[in-house]
Amino acid sequence: VQLQASGGGLVQTGGSLRLSCAASGSIGTITGMEWHRQVPGKQRELVASITSGGIRNYADSVKGRFTISRDNGKNEVFLQMNSLKPEDTSLYYCAAHHYYKGADYNDVVEKVWGQGTLVTVSS
Repeated sequence: VQLQASGGGLVQTGGSLRLSCAASGSIGTITGMEWHRQVPGKQRELVASITSGGIRNYADSVKGRFTISRDNGKNEVFLQMNSLKPEDTSLYYCAAHHYYKGADYNDVVEKVWGQGTLVTVSS
């Protein structure tokens, strides 16, 4: 399975962006989906996550401003980002927990990452 992220761009402080991430390829079952972000020289941090049942969790730094959602039928995850701040500037990555049957019909679990999409918030 591959993940393709899109929607990054340049926005002013206080503005909004909506990130999208779509899974494609040979898909078994995707359970949890996540958005992470990383600034060069710093650790990647989990921004938001959502289970297949719709349970959401957010980093404290984005609570009340970001909303994660998903379309299970299309294996897509979204991140609506409002009230953006300069400190939100980062590369944003989507990730998915993917379960499938291996060659020996064994259960295989993998975490798949999409390529980053750059979000830049100007002050």
